[in-house]
Amino acid sequence: MKIWANLGVKDIERTQKFYQTLGFKLNGVPTNEIVSFLFGEEEFIIHFFKKEKLKESFEGEIANLNNSNEVMFTLLAKSKEELNALIEKIIKAGGYIRFDPRKDKKKFYDDNGYYVCVFEDLDGHLFNLFYNLN
Repeated sequence: MKIWANLGVKDIERTQKFYQTLGFKLNGVPTNEIVSFLFGEEEFIIHFFKKEKLKESFEGEIANLNNSNEVMFTLLAKSKEELNALIEKIIKAGGYIRFDPRKDKKKFYDDNGYYVCVFEDLDGHLFNLFYNLN
C-alpha cells in the first residue's frame, strides 16, 4: 500500500514554480488542476490541487490556513549547510520563514541538538526542515 498527500492551492503555476525553485522533482505532467512533486529520498508524493477541485473530494470544508494549520511535513536535511541553503532558496522563492535556526532559539531544540526551520509555502502549508546535530 502506498500513501501520499493532497493539498489545496490557489494557483497551480505559482506552486509549480515555487517547488521547482526549491529543487523538488515533478511527478508526472502538471495540468490546470494539479501539479505533483516528489519529496525526499523516499520520494513521498504531494499532489497540489486547485482548491476548488480538491474540495469536490472532501466531505467538508478545506482548512483556512490564515487562522489554522492542517499538517506539517518534515524534511530531513543531511547537514546544517544543506538546511541553511534551502532556507535561502525558500526566501528567494517567496516562502515565509516562521522559525529560522540562524536567529531564533527554542529550548527544546537546543536541549536536544535539533537544528530546525519552520516555513510556509505560498499557500500557507507548513514544512519543517530538520537536522540532528548529535
